Amino acid sequence: QVQLVESGGGLVQAGGSLSLSCAASGSMLRINTMGWFRQAPGKERELVATITSDDTTNYADSVKGRFTISRSNAKNTVYLQMNSLKPWDTAVYYCYCNADTYTNRNYWGKGTLVTVSS
Repeated sequence: QVQLVESGGGLVQAGGSLSLSCAASGSMLRINTMGWFRQAPGKERELVATITSDDTTNYADSVKGRFTISRSNAKNTVYLQMNSLKPWDTAVYYCYCNADTYTNRNYWGKGTLVTVSS
């Protein structure tokens, strides 16, 4: 099993910045793609950004140019630097990873709340 623990959420004014991090732990053989999703009140969970084990990144159009995803394979950690935050970025942000243990499956963190005030 793999456990994901997020940190770094909070309250920020529009135009500000926040950094999220998520550390994976457990008996995994290999972590493949890691990433962030978010879910705003009354909306479905949506992709924010992903990063593969060879650092190929993918971003939602709504965050391109403002958010940057990165990872440390040595620390099994994924990061999300969020700049120029907008009120509509307010959501619970969930860490995600695809990992190989005795099988291949997806794992999710419990989420961290990001609130952007106008």
